[in-house]
Amino acid sequence: MARSLVSLLFLLLPLSVYAQGGNVFLGYSYLNVKSPAGDRSNQNGWNGSFEGKVLPFVGIVADVSGHYGQQTIPSCTVAFSDCVAVDVRTNQHTFVFGPRVSVSVGKITPFAHYLVGAGHISVKNGGSDTSLAQTVGGGIDYKLIPLVAWRFQGDFQQTRFFDGRQNNLRLSTGIVLHF
Repeated sequence: MARSLVSLLFLLLPLSVYAQGGNVFLGYSYLNVKSPAGDRSNQNGWNGSFEGKVLPFVGIVADVSGHYGQQTIPSCTVAFSDCVAVDVRTNQHTFVFGPRVSVSVGKITPFAHYLVGAGHISVKNGGSDTSLAQTVGGGIDYKLIPLVAWRFQGDFQQTRFFDGRQNNLRLSTGIVLHF
């Protein structure tokens, strides 16, 4: 399924950019993460996206993000059935694709999107996992000068790492280049 999505994306994006334009975003990102132990932690990182317009108000988006920090992970021994909470360094990346709707109103362009793809987490000295990732959210682009805007974005991001569901909040801000 992931290969089909990527193939479709690479077929549609060049055609849509040629026809309607689009934008590229890169900025800082904050992720409030629910760890497998049930605790919440804060991670910092980056978020980038590429949007190709298929209609003046509809685009196809490829969104990539990376977040880094500490999470509390339960560590259990089978022999004694004892569990202890251990703080470990984690790296979490998501690669999601999907539609975005937007409309320009003066200097402000509000948008909303639903993106689906994959998430990957690496736990220092604890393995890694890849799972389905979904991102639902939106934000606004504020036009600074022609072709350049500043983005404020908020997303609900869901992953399923280590056989558990994580419901996370992602906030991103940064520069947008329109073409």
